[in-house]
Amino acid sequence: MTGADDAPAVESIGLSKSYADLVALHPLDLAVAGGQSVALIGHNGSGKSTFLRLAAGLLEPTAGEVEIAGWPTGSPEARATTSFLPDDPVLYDDLSVREHVEYVSRLHSGPGWDDYAEELVGRLSLIDRVDDLPSRFSRGLRQKTSIVLALVRPFSVLLVDEPFVGLDQTGKAALLEMLDEVHEDGAATVVATHDPDFVERVDRCIALRDGEVVFDGKATTADVLRLVSA
Repeated sequence: MTGADDAPAVESIGLSKSYADLVALHPLDLAVAGGQSVALIGHNGSGKSTFLRLAAGLLEPTAGEVEIAGWPTGSPEARATTSFLPDDPVLYDDLSVREHVEYVSRLHSGPGWDDYAEELVGRLSLIDRVDDLPSRFSRGLRQKTSIVLALVRPFSVLLVDEPFVGLDQTGKAALLEMLDEVHEDGAATVVATHDPDFVERVDRCIALRDGEVVFDGKATTADVLRLVSA
């Protein structure tokens, strides 16, 4: 199977995931168009993280499949297309922020540390910490480092899991602006979040409950509060 210019940015076909007797995600048929911004909402255990990790190629489905721009998830082409920002930052203990950025950028054929990297760390108030080890950072500073690493590489699909956890108000405002800019630049974004303030900024809201879709469309903050608390 090969990718296609008109293929959805993310498409799941009968996608499901089970752990023994627990069904984390029921068979799901879902398509996210190229350039579309999506908020993925639901209570803890609703299936949000499971879907994102399946789409990122980090989990094997129990049944069905998921494709990125027409490429099978986990394939080199899908991985080159997709940037994934996890809910728990994954960082090396012995690399500084600068070294992390250089490594991730060059891994994806980028220039390493450049003006754009410096802009990202500046906007997230990390400019004075670039030569420090993030293994010694607070949860919020580790999250900011992880955000930089997700954005410094090229991608056309951005998958994000609970990005606002641990961020101060300045960091949250900066990330909201960055996600808007990613969308404006034409990338598809799927952001799992409990934050109702984010939902009215996106094209589409998908709500999961117990591994099934219970809402798919444009939503207001009131809709989010109702769907998440139900």
